Amino acid sequence: MIASPIRLRRLAVALLAALLALGGCAVLPSSGAETSPETEAAFVAFARGLAERHDFEAERIERLLREDSRLQQDIIDAISSPAEALPWYRYRPIFLQPARIEEGVAFWREHAGTLAAVERRFGVPPEIVVAIIGVETRYGRHRGRHRVLDALRTLAFDYPPRADFFRRELEAYFLLAREEGFDPREPRGSYAGAMGIPQFISSSYREYAVDFNDNGRRDLWSEPADAIGSVGNYLGRHGWQADAPIAVRGDVTGSDWQALQRDGLRPQDTIAALRAAGVTPRRRLPDGDAAARLLVLEGQRGDEHWVTLENFYVITRYNHSPLYAMAVLQLSREIREGYR
Repeated sequence: MIASPIRLRRLAVALLAALLALGGCAVLPSSGAETSPETEAAFVAFARGLAERHDFEAERIERLLREDSRLQQDIIDAISSPAEALPWYRYRPIFLQPARIEEGVAFWREHAGTLAAVERRFGVPPEIVVAIIGVETRYGRHRGRHRVLDALRTLAFDYPPRADFFRRELEAYFLLAREEGFDPREPRGSYAGAMGIPQFISSSYREYAVDFNDNGRRDLWSEPADAIGSVGNYLGRHGWQADAPIAVRGDVTGSDWQALQRDGLRPQDTIAALRAAGVTPRRRLPDGDAAARLLVLEGQRGDEHWVTLENFYVITRYNHSPLYAMAVLQLSREIREGYR
């Protein structure tokens, strides 16, 4: 019986590992894309794990990784310099633009019925859902130019800082492709492998995407109703509080407030504690026992002080950045004003 190319590759990888252990050297036969011996071995281990856990054909997964996907250096460059690393006064203008606000108002008007239904079911107001989609893809217009398979392969095997996370996402992606019936080589998305109108990563797609128009499929690429419903479901499942405040500007006096600048995004203090430390919200807020956090942003004319609450934290579950959540909040307010 003639061994398949995949089996020959496995033998080569195993032989290489043995030679390296003995201090020798070896050269793997070329398969087109240049990969290191370590990456070749990682492909094999990943594919075998997927086969054992989820009954995939290991050889097909290896082939998809080795022959049908490519390392993309610009993906590594992009994830190494995210926009969220900018100061607030430079990040804000990316999203708070008249055109994006006007397009958000138009998107709301076009999908008003769906947005209202989402609010009834999940408690999330239309302007928040619209703003998230506006920040993510400009209301579906810019869904990403990278093949999702390339993005996840690159980050799973050639970006050590988050390799474990992206290998889990790559596993979820193969599961998603099988469940939803699409070719994993086809979809395009962000440099981090986020997909569709709302830019869900693979694990979020599997967990939170909903068939909101009841047509038998969850399509976040071409069906706005599913995208809108899925954003609402995502926020609702993460604890969105209907009709509760999100964040308000605050004024500070003295220096005690500086001790309240804590790590992490979850509110760890209370409104009463912030007040006692010299933070005065500019708008009326719930009782003093409500969880709150002091957020300091670098503004154009000095620091901005914000009192953020649980719903602000929920927005950061979509993207773990206070800058992102603040851009969503402020864009949502502008869209709401334009819709009235």
